[in-house]
Amino acid sequence: MKRASEILQTLTLEEKASLCQGATFWLTKEIAGKGIPEIMMTDGPHGLRKQTGETDHLGVNKSVPATCFPSAAALASSWDRELLEKIGQALGEECLAEQVSILLGPGANIKRSPLCGRNFEYFSEDPFLSSQMAKHHILGVQSMGVGTSLKHFAVNNQETCRMSVNEIVDERTLREIYLASFEAAVREAQPWTIMTAYNQVNGEFCSEHHHLINEVLRGEWGYEGVVVSDWGAVNDQAKGICEGFDLRMPYCGEVMTERLVKAVESGKLPVEKLDETVLRILELIQKGIANKREDAAYDVQAHHLLARQAAEESAVLLKNDAQTLPISKGKKVAVIGAFARFVRYQGGGSSHVIPTQHRSVLQVLDEDYPQLDYAYAPGYRLKKDVVDPFFKAEAASVALNADHIVVFAGLPDGMESEGFDRKHMRLPDNQNDLIEALVQLNKPMTVVLFAGSPVEMAWAKDVQSILCMHTGGQAVAEAVVRLLLGEANPCGKLAESYPLFGSHAPCALTYPQREEAIYSEGVFVGYRYYEKKQLPVRYAFGHGLSYTQFSYADLHLDRDAMLDTDTLQVSFSVTNTGKRVGKEIAQVYVRDVASSVPRPVKELKEFVKVDLQPGESRRVTVTLNKRSFAFYHVGLADWYAESGEYEILVGSASDDIRLRASVQVTSSVTPVKKYNEYITMADLARLEKAAPFLQAMSSTSPAPAMSPEELEAYMNDEDDMREIAMDYAAMGQDMPLIKVADMTAGAFPYALVEQIVRAINEC
Repeated sequence: MKRASEILQTLTLEEKASLCQGATFWLTKEIAGKGIPEIMMTDGPHGLRKQTGETDHLGVNKSVPATCFPSAAALASSWDRELLEKIGQALGEECLAEQVSILLGPGANIKRSPLCGRNFEYFSEDPFLSSQMAKHHILGVQSMGVGTSLKHFAVNNQETCRMSVNEIVDERTLREIYLASFEAAVREAQPWTIMTAYNQVNGEFCSEHHHLINEVLRGEWGYEGVVVSDWGAVNDQAKGICEGFDLRMPYCGEVMTERLVKAVESGKLPVEKLDETVLRILELIQKGIANKREDAAYDVQAHHLLARQAAEESAVLLKNDAQTLPISKGKKVAVIGAFARFVRYQGGGSSHVIPTQHRSVLQVLDEDYPQLDYAYAPGYRLKKDVVDPFFKAEAASVALNADHIVVFAGLPDGMESEGFDRKHMRLPDNQNDLIEALVQLNKPMTVVLFAGSPVEMAWAKDVQSILCMHTGGQAVAEAVVRLLLGEANPCGKLAESYPLFGSHAPCALTYPQREEAIYSEGVFVGYRYYEKKQLPVRYAFGHGLSYTQFSYADLHLDRDAMLDTDTLQVSFSVTNTGKRVGKEIAQVYVRDVASSVPRPVKELKEFVKVDLQPGESRRVTVTLNKRSFAFYHVGLADWYAESGEYEILVGSASDDIRLRASVQVTSSVTPVKKYNEYITMADLARLEKAAPFLQAMSSTSPAPAMSPEELEAYMNDEDDMREIAMDYAAMGQDMPLIKVADMTAGAFPYALVEQIVRAINEC
């Protein structure tokens, strides 16, 4: 096969332009006469959605059977880098078996609001956790010679008007939250492609965005792969190519090729830019072809068992009063809820997978646990949110005769899917009504949740245990039964906060917005917001229980002072103090004690998952670098770890900090601030260079001495002119320098203002 650069030289302008869009819904353009074959890309990310008949991008038409692994919302709750790579490898194997070269995913968008309809497909509200999960997913898939498409770049955080909404976000927030979720995955995993989002960011569509693609992605991050559009997410392709965009998907007609040809001929699109794009596309095609294997196959059952393991590792035990779980042997169990028969194991839309196999909870109980004494009642209607008195009475009757009630609840497909956002954070009313009724029976009760996003749980205080299974993939029914019966030990921790109410979310008052979505909450997203507001949550970020217990001890920092160019080694011990084998996810946060800018109370900077036998201890060591302490400084256009004290916080959850220590960081950078005539008098007083000017100003207007009468009035707490003058002096601290000149009738000349501004800006 010829090198891509050699093939490029043989192409006509029309052929080059034709390569810049798909040939069909899923295939790239083939030019057989020039040695350019087609390759296939198809939906993911938690399973293969390869369509062989009618095509669509919303999961409407059928696709080939494939392993449906837990969705990103679930997998992120595993906090397991190794597991993500194993699943990635399995996905790569299935792609090879189906002759698919690029799997579209993973999704690394931040969960700005719990109401985003596509949250089940995204990892976390925290950019560090999200980027780590995305990175290892990509590494796993691409280790098999199959490409990925990291999506949706960028700031795609609502489904409402997703193809047109303008996301208004300041640069610091953009960098620290929304781009940081992609950055490590791009820099350290190098996905073959990156998919641009439909929306605008600060007035510019993502597929044509100069700052996002040209300056950040290709410039700062050094990305050399292909930038591909979400399906139909291109508005001005010629402009996009000038900024570093490459491939429009899907095929949109020959008119698009003609437009690119005319753009080159008119000078709007330099042919050199088109050549760069075509070269990247050719290299992508060759990479896909080079890794094809005609004899590729995969072990269907092994992948199913991996899906079960992933569902178990991702499950989060939210509550377990009095060790209600696991269910003791010999107990008669009431299995209540339509989700026990119709398990919701994935989200709706483009990621909808046809599983290789799938069983309901009832099937698992009947087939694998014939000895278990249980009775079932549906309890509520699944497709219609109305309270059915017959269903409710039947459920109460079944529950009354049981020793342990297990209610299977969650969000139906119609409440959570790609294409629309949730209207509220509640479960269907008929499910809440059922749970509240069953609570009155005063029996041990467990609620099992199937949902890709947080839900309100007003009944949480009244039930003994809550097990969150998220959208847990094709083997979730097997996993949940094993967890309930104690054959597996829950170890997942929440990758997002569960607020008490949807109205408590950071952007609740405005989400979603249709034309302009203004990110007024800034960097305070998820736990960053709840902690800063001191707002209680139902379950905190990082929360998750186990059937065993863990202790933390002996926190050690390898230094107590460092330069921002140094690294910090943080070590501590974790011990399994219980009687069962278990896994603990130790979380390391950093707190800036006294920042010059508003910062979160603390931020996640590392985590480690440890597998421990009863009584076993393990020493854990993590490394923190400059980015662990830094915020994005807009003036520097770089990350800045300012000098000062930082706390290192180690714990089992964001609200469960077990160990803490401090380190002094000295910055190697001194930001230089530029001042103008609107500098306040208070800020001016803090500048050493301004001292001579301020001294001269004060010497020309000495404060008058108090008379005996004024002194007596002052001592007797009476109002007088001196107190009023003091009030005015306090107000004057916020007065801009230029306004002093405005209000002194020439006594303080404008020329002096200019002189002061020049002096304080001198290096």
